[in-house]
Amino acid sequence: AGSLMTTKHSQPQSTFAKSLASTSTNTPYLKAAESTEIPAYVTKCPSNGLCSRLPPDCMICNTNYSCIYGKPATFDCKVKPHVHCVDQNNLEQENFTINMTCQFCWQLATTDYVCTNSTNCMTVSCPRQRYNATCTVRDHIHCLGNRVFPKMLYCNWTGGYKWSTALALSITLGGFGADRFYLGQWREGLGKLFSFGGLGIWTLIDVLLIGVGYVGPADGSLYI
Repeated sequence: AGSLMTTKHSQPQSTFAKSLASTSTNTPYLKAAESTEIPAYVTKCPSNGLCSRLPPDCMICNTNYSCIYGKPATFDCKVKPHVHCVDQNNLEQENFTINMTCQFCWQLATTDYVCTNSTNCMTVSCPRQRYNATCTVRDHIHCLGNRVFPKMLYCNWTGGYKWSTALALSITLGGFGADRFYLGQWREGLGKLFSFGGLGIWTLIDVLLIGVGYVGPADGSLYI
C-alpha cells in the first residue's frame, strides 16, 4: 500500500481507490434522506464547535486519491445531517477541509487507538505470547481505511502482583516458599517449605529467576 500511495492515480477505480472507499474518513458525498429521528452519532458531535475539530463520525469526506503516503494531505469534508459547527470566524458552515497524514488507520501510533485486552494468555512465557485484539481509532484521529481493525499484540495484562514484593519475599523468606505462595504457585511453595528451600539451592535459584523476571505470577500476568 505504501508504494501505491507514492504515485498519483489517474483512474478513480484503481485497487487503492477501492480499498479506501468504505471508510468513514473518505466516503463520497451522499445525500441523506430526510428524517425527523436524530441519529445516534449526533451525541458524539459537539454543537457549534469548530468543524475541523469534529470527530470523523460527524462528517463525510471525499477521498484524496492523489495523497502521498506519509505526507500531509487535505480532504474536502461535509458535516452529516443534524450536525452544527462553525469556522474560525464563528460562522456556521457545512463544507470545510481537514488536514491529516496520508496513512492507514492500522499504521497509526499505538497512542492513537484503543485495543481490547486479553486475560487468557500468558505474559510471562518464552517465546512471549501474542493475542488477537480488536482496535478502535480514537475519536479525534483521522486516518485512511477502517477505523476498527484487528491486530496481534503481546500479552500485557496484570493481576496486581508486584515484582519488588516477590523479590523481597524470595530473598528474606524464600526458604519457606513465601515467594512462590505470593505468586500463586502453591505446589512449588509447599515443595520449598518442606525441603527448606531445597537446602538453600532452590532459594538462590528463585532469587535469580524472580530477579530477571523469568518466574512470574501463576495466572500468567505481568508484574506491576
